[in-house]
Amino acid sequence: MGVRGQKGWTQQMRVVSAVRRLAVTGAALLAAGLGVAVGQAPVASAATVPQLVPASCATAPAGHAKCQAIQLVPGTSAAPATAVSPTDLQKAYGVTGLKSNGATVAVVDAFHDPNIERDLGDYRSHWGLPPCTKANGCLKVVGQDGSSNLPTQTDSGWATEMTIDVDAVSAVCPDCHILLVEGNTNDDTDLGEAVDSAVRLGAKFVSNSYADHESSIPSDSETHYNHPGVMIAAATGDNGTESGSSTEYPASSPEVVAVGGTTLTPSSNSRGFTETAWNKGGSGCSSKFGKPSYQNVTTSCSKRATSDISAEGDPNTGIVIYQNGATSQWGGTSLATPIVAGIWALAGAPNSGDNAASYPYAHPGNFNDITSGSNGGCGTVVCNAGTGWDGPTGLGTPNGTAGLLPGGGNGSVTVQNPGDQSSTVGQAVNLKITASGGTSPYTFSAKGLPAGLSIDSSSGAISGTPTTAGGPTAVTVTATDSAGKSGTATFNWTVTAVGQPAITNPGNQTGTVGQAVNLPIKATGGTTPYSFSASGLPAGLSIDSSSGTISGTPTTAGQSATTVTVTDANGKTAQASFTWTINPASTSTLKAAFTLDYDYGWGAFGHVTITNTGSTAVTGWKVTFDIPTSEYLWTVNPGTIVSNTGHVVVTGTGTIPAGGTLSVQTTFQVNSGSFVTPANVAATNR
Repeated sequence: MGVRGQKGWTQQMRVVSAVRRLAVTGAALLAAGLGVAVGQAPVASAATVPQLVPASCATAPAGHAKCQAIQLVPGTSAAPATAVSPTDLQKAYGVTGLKSNGATVAVVDAFHDPNIERDLGDYRSHWGLPPCTKANGCLKVVGQDGSSNLPTQTDSGWATEMTIDVDAVSAVCPDCHILLVEGNTNDDTDLGEAVDSAVRLGAKFVSNSYADHESSIPSDSETHYNHPGVMIAAATGDNGTESGSSTEYPASSPEVVAVGGTTLTPSSNSRGFTETAWNKGGSGCSSKFGKPSYQNVTTSCSKRATSDISAEGDPNTGIVIYQNGATSQWGGTSLATPIVAGIWALAGAPNSGDNAASYPYAHPGNFNDITSGSNGGCGTVVCNAGTGWDGPTGLGTPNGTAGLLPGGGNGSVTVQNPGDQSSTVGQAVNLKITASGGTSPYTFSAKGLPAGLSIDSSSGAISGTPTTAGGPTAVTVTATDSAGKSGTATFNWTVTAVGQPAITNPGNQTGTVGQAVNLPIKATGGTTPYSFSASGLPAGLSIDSSSGTISGTPTTAGQSATTVTVTDANGKTAQASFTWTINPASTSTLKAAFTLDYDYGWGAFGHVTITNTGSTAVTGWKVTFDIPTSEYLWTVNPGTIVSNTGHVVVTGTGTIPAGGTLSVQTTFQVNSGSFVTPANVAATNR
């Protein structure tokens, strides 16, 4: 039997006011014939308004998986919608600064993606997240039997699904390890075996961004999703309310956390965001599974009801993924599902023998209650958001990790470990420690806190201003319940001296003999003014000691190990090292020019015209130009974006006939100020 992937993701663009967001009608989502190849850059002139476009794997033969990823493709008459960054998601869900201490989140998908490590690396590098590679043990990819025997078949749609999943886990839990288990196909049985393998390999958190109707699942499906002591999350679908035999599985299983979707919008309120039910997120009443005892809420369903909880899923406000050097924006409950799995890893593993799906119902007050929005016209809480539980959003979205911990009662007390902390002398600290289990209220105490900090015995909030540099020092927080039972959490805390300068590493650089270079190096912290120096610069380049800008014209091809040092007014220093590759001078017959088609203030559409001045056809091309770091190149068509800001590089494989031209459509996003037209536009043979 087949399952349908619930994919989602968006390229992070600057979060701006809700006024700038674009409304996309349901008609656009349901329009026929909108499928495009996943990873193919959308054509900017194809539509005048943004479109919600299903992934290329949205159709499949009977009995096979149907992916339900939805891409946001910008139109020509309006700006693209904003997307959320890892920082936004962590802030919105109250997990900023929390760590999992290397917990493993398993992601189960179908077919093989040979580029997943590279694409994950691009996403994490863009957002400044630590590398997650096979070499450093953070990323592991196995086949459905848990071995190194990976599927032989690839699928572009499911490759997008995998990218969404691993990026979303990374966004909310940067220190999580990721176990990607690839099913041989999208058959229900293959994916079920992959879930079993994930658990057998030790994962305590398993994300499943796919679904199949209950009427189609094999009779033994529950054996694959019933793993006490393991949190298994599944997407509720991207088709609104679906009840009876159409209810989506495995989300409808009582052993699984059913994850719905929301629309996350920036706001001036204290949280910084508002949320409503996403109008396409899944929900429903099961026809197969009875109402579990833990679902102690009014659902209007006689049997199991979905969703349990929810997270960001709207393509208009989702995330942007990197694939093959290009970016695209996606949403869906398959974005929401790995977000929940990653946040759950910050809460810690479920107790042995527990059904983790019961945990949120033991803490219904520890979620952001979503009270507006609808995903259908059923007329009940199954499709209409409201106070308390509702179908589209369940109990709500995570508000920290307290709602994901074991239930209360007479059990032991658990203190949520916030992970290792770092602070700066003179900068205020506010860290909330939470406890669960036992019998509330709790009394908190702490040992080993840095000088200047204290803990509130009632709330568990650690606050104050560090006065002395030092560490790391072991800090132990104890929570004692009303019955005298207690639990502890121990972590390290480091306090650094004020005023230490830092350099923003520009990353590895490339250039060409005879082509001018202009690379600003940015420093922060310490005491101004700064003095810059550099070693290992390519011949022909130098650094301005006052501004930190590296400029000049390279004279010699080769590769250099470059180190830039900044020294502040007090003599304190910081360094950044990177590799600089200079390519030989080009003998290209190609020339390029940029034309601005439309400037909408905080972004722009345009095109680069490549002209072949030679007497023979050219196959393969590269376009380069310079833009300020306050803006970046968002999409191109045709071509692949190699670098998207500063010195921009775009490559393509097409053929340009002798004397002919090729037009490359471009879309830009402006993070601050106004749009600046690209400079030093050039084209070379690839």
